[in-house]
Amino acid sequence: MSPDVFLALLVFSFVASVTPGPNNFMLLASGVNFGFRRTIPHMLGIAGGFASLLLAVGFGLGAVLTAFPALHTILKIAGGAYLLYLAWRIAMSRALGQGGEGNAQPMTFLQAAAFQWVNPKAWVMALTAMAVYTDPAAPFATVLLVALAFVIVNFPSVSVWAGFGVVLRGFLADPVRLKWFNIAMGLALAATLWPMMR
Repeated sequence: MSPDVFLALLVFSFVASVTPGPNNFMLLASGVNFGFRRTIPHMLGIAGGFASLLLAVGFGLGAVLTAFPALHTILKIAGGAYLLYLAWRIAMSRALGQGGEGNAQPMTFLQAAAFQWVNPKAWVMALTAMAVYTDPAAPFATVLLVALAFVIVNFPSVSVWAGFGVVLRGFLADPVRLKWFNIAMGLALAATLWPMMR
């Protein structure tokens, strides 16, 4: 892969990672509700889970989904249902998480990593990146370079959303504001399904 193509890939990776979507809305809500430090496992899980998804798609899973469209439909339905469940949990959250108090907990590394496998936006990003930026003449190397590009930009990109949530934390310490913020984030998360489920 030439340096200019890799640079274009980095730009694509950044734009795909930093734009609104299920992960970023959940990180914004997590930053508000749990703070930055407690959201770090969630951010790392996104990076690790998405890298594993990219590698799987690049090394053949994308072809399997193309060959068996019913699997793609099942994945969309399962991912959509889980995303709606997460949206409901965020919308119903009513208190800022302090230390280990209360029942609400931020997403763990493994939960966030596993979510990438049912996240419709993650699948669209992975399939697009592998289709556009891999080279059939050097499939192994270019699949690894695509995954590397996303690893480089993903954590900084998603950190912005968690950081913005932390900035809002003081303003949303008021229970009424927090309630409406969480409802808005739950609705925004659910709305991310619309363009991907058509």
